[in-house]
Amino acid sequence: MRIQRIAPPVQTATHQEVDLNLIKEIVAKYKEKKGALIALLQEVQSVYTYLPKSAMEYLEATLHYPVSELYAVATFYAQFKLAPAGKHSVKVCKGTACHVQNANEVMSEISAFLGVKDGETTPDGKFTLESVSCLGCCSLAPAIMIGEDTYGKLNGNLAVQVVKKIE
Repeated sequence: MRIQRIAPPVQTATHQEVDLNLIKEIVAKYKEKKGALIALLQEVQSVYTYLPKSAMEYLEATLHYPVSELYAVATFYAQFKLAPAGKHSVKVCKGTACHVQNANEVMSEISAFLGVKDGETTPDGKFTLESVSCLGCCSLAPAIMIGEDTYGKLNGNLAVQVVKKIE
């Protein structure tokens, strides 16, 4: 029996105007640094919350990275986004301990409340919902992380109450 890997759909942004002047200092900082592509992309993403196509093209033109290499790195690492992320990132742990403690219910309830699926951003740009392999807090299972704050021992209803309190 042959098993075929099905890649998740890559959500890309529609063309949006971005101010490339915001990353000129970052580009200058990395102009002479070799082996710093991940750090470069992290800093660019911190400016826009994602890696806009025009920024990737700008990096290609100014730093002479092939755009294929930029996208290869950006699509390999889960930390990089190719579409605008929400103001708040809601990460639902799907690790073993959380899974056993019903993380699927937590994800389902938050998804229904926000009206988005895993990997999507709410239309108002306030939240991005994503599942993660592990948050590293198994004793709190099931757990979620919003920004830098971790919440544990949740069920679907409690998780929604936590999300409702975020401004």
